[in-house]
Amino acid sequence: MDQFDPITRILCEGIQAGVFPGAVLFVRHQGKILFHQAIGHTSSLPNASPVQVDTIYDLASLTKPLATASSLLLLVQAERVCLTQNLETILEKTKDAPLGQVTLRDLLSHQGGLSAWKPFYQAFPPVLSSELEFRQQRVQAVLELILKEPIDRASSLTSVYSDLGYMLLGFVVERVTGQTLATFTQDQIFRPLQASALTFGIQDGKEEDGLKNIAPTEEDPWRGHLLHGEVHDENAAALGGIAGHAGLFGTAQAVGQVTKSWLDSYTGNPSIFQHDVFRQFVKAQPGTSWGLGWDTPSQPSSSGQWFSPESFGHLGFTGTSIWIDPIRELEVIFLSNRVHPTRENPAIRTFRPKLHNAIIEGL
Repeated sequence: MDQFDPITRILCEGIQAGVFPGAVLFVRHQGKILFHQAIGHTSSLPNASPVQVDTIYDLASLTKPLATASSLLLLVQAERVCLTQNLETILEKTKDAPLGQVTLRDLLSHQGGLSAWKPFYQAFPPVLSSELEFRQQRVQAVLELILKEPIDRASSLTSVYSDLGYMLLGFVVERVTGQTLATFTQDQIFRPLQASALTFGIQDGKEEDGLKNIAPTEEDPWRGHLLHGEVHDENAAALGGIAGHAGLFGTAQAVGQVTKSWLDSYTGNPSIFQHDVFRQFVKAQPGTSWGLGWDTPSQPSSSGQWFSPESFGHLGFTGTSIWIDPIRELEVIFLSNRVHPTRENPAIRTFRPKLHNAIIEGL
C-alpha cells in the first residue's frame, strides 16, 4: 500500500477519523482496473479480520439499481411490463386505491407520492426466515401496510426518495416473473454477468468461519444482537432479507460486473441491457435529479465536483456507493460499513465527495 498515493492517503484518513473501520475501493477506467484496494478491518471488535478485496458488505440501497432497476429494465425490454403501466394492473390489491394509479416510472424515479420510510418491521416479531411461505405472508402483510399510507401526488412534480416505492417494485418483479427477486436476479443478471457473489438475504453459515469475510454492521435492538451476515435494514429483514429497496450483499468486484454491463450499454459494447431502454433509466426525470433507479449529479453531490452531468450513481445507507461517468468510461465502487459500531456517524457525507474528487484529479 503506497501511503503517498493521494487516494490511499484519503482512505487512511477515513480510518483514522473513524468514518469507517475498513473499506474496499474499486476503480475502473476505460476497461482497465486502476485501483482495487482493501483497507482497515472488518470491525472495531477485538481480533477483527483485516478487510480483503473480496470482503462481503451489506450493500443496502445499492440493491435498488443493481437488483430492482436492473430487473425492471430487463422486463421492459422483454415487453413484460411497460414504464407507463399503473401499479393496479400488476398488484391486484392496489385496485380502487390511489396507489393503484401510480406508474412504474413514478416509483422508479421516486415520484410516486409515497413517504420516504416507515417502521413497518415493528409490526412483526424479529423472527427471520427466507422460506417461501414466510416471505409470501410477509409480502402480503407489508403490502397492506403500504396501502394504508397516504399518497401525495403533488410530490410527483419533484421527488421524495422512497424505500416504500422500491418495496413495491420488488413485489412487482416477483408478481410478473413468478420468482423471488433473489432467484430472478441470480438467474437473469448476476450469474450471466459472473457476479454470483451478489446474494440476497440472510447469509448461509452462522459458524465463525462462515462469517469471517463478511463485514458486520450494527447492534440491532429489534433483533437483539450484532448484525453479522444479516441485512441491516429492518424492513428488508422483516421481508426475509429479500426486498426491492435493500437486502443485497456482495463484493466490490461483483458489483463491478453489473456496473460494467450498464456502462457497456452506453458505449455500445455487448450488454444484457438494451441501449434504447438503458438511456431512459439513467436520464434525470423532469423535476428531479433521479433517473429510473439511478441518481444523477446535483450540487452538492456525493460524486464531488468533476463527474460529468451524464453520470449516474447511488448511495447505500451502510456506507456504500457507486458512481459511473460514461463520458470518461469511469466506474467507482466504494464499500464500507460506516454503520459499525453505530449508524449515528454522518462523517461519510464529507468523505465521499473528497474521495471522488481525488480519483478524477488522479486521472
